[in-house]
Amino acid sequence: MHPIEKRLAELGVTLPDAPAPAANYVPFVQLGNLVHISGQISQSEQGLIKGRLGADMAVEQGAEAAKRCAISLLAQLKKAVGGDWDRLDRAVKLVGFVNSTPDFTDQPKVINGASDFMVAVLGDAGRHARSAVSAASLPLGVAVEIEAIFALK
Repeated sequence: MHPIEKRLAELGVTLPDAPAPAANYVPFVQLGNLVHISGQISQSEQGLIKGRLGADMAVEQGAEAAKRCAISLLAQLKKAVGGDWDRLDRAVKLVGFVNSTPDFTDQPKVINGASDFMVAVLGDAGRHARSAVSAASLPLGVAVEIEAIFALK
């Protein structure tokens, strides 16, 4: 078993099938050694994780929603590398969008749910540059959306 699959199992995470695009775009694009993964929205086996930080959702719930985005990002990455985790060099950047009220200022704490998960699964290769910003709303009312860039060997 590959170390990434082993670590996911240790964390009790099974990657879902890579979510299909919901509109006229592709789930990922490889350009050179970089894979750009389209924004993944917060969802679990129970469905969409909806809410607005600063209104009806706590920071901890938002961080869990961000972690679920990271799980979908890794599912897309696995598809992008044809299941060959040895092709992965490192995470490069995450861009996180948080559905929040105008006065909410803990976007970094929310997106930490995804960042911490990437490091937990990928180790030092999971450390990345990052942006964490608010949005007045997100598609389908979800709490979090995150896009990513990964480098391949």
